[in-house]
Amino acid sequence: MKYLLDRVDEQILSELKTNARISHADLSAKVNLSRNAVRVRIERLEREGFIKGYTIVTGEGGNDQHVTTALMFVYRQDRMRGGDVIQALRKIPEVVACDVMTGDFDLLVRVESPEADRIRQIWQLISELPGVRDTLTAFALSSVIRK
Repeated sequence: MKYLLDRVDEQILSELKTNARISHADLSAKVNLSRNAVRVRIERLEREGFIKGYTIVTGEGGNDQHVTTALMFVYRQDRMRGGDVIQALRKIPEVVACDVMTGDFDLLVRVESPEADRIRQIWQLISELPGVRDTLTAFALSSVIRK
């Protein structure tokens, strides 16, 4: 049976989206539950797949390395049986997102690397995958909204 979110679960998710580092104590005060009850709910939200992971989005300050971002539009030879392409993309660490799309192209792949040449290598690797008909790559000039 699929777990259904209640108002408190939605409130917990909203608070975690705003600040994923919020302590259980602070979160419990915001949702009016005990720390233990919040911990149990977060564990259940993770187990049920409502929380799939935690990430860090770096900013401009400090010694952050510049990251080159490319969007690759991938055209597969067979949309319905092109799962091998997606499996291969999962194994490339620099592939940070892959969306199945409607319309002319099949996949939108976001690739991030500190080295532009590595993006070229990944493009070559993807374009040579069995099942890939064509690719189109666009480099991001800047990222103005990132959540």
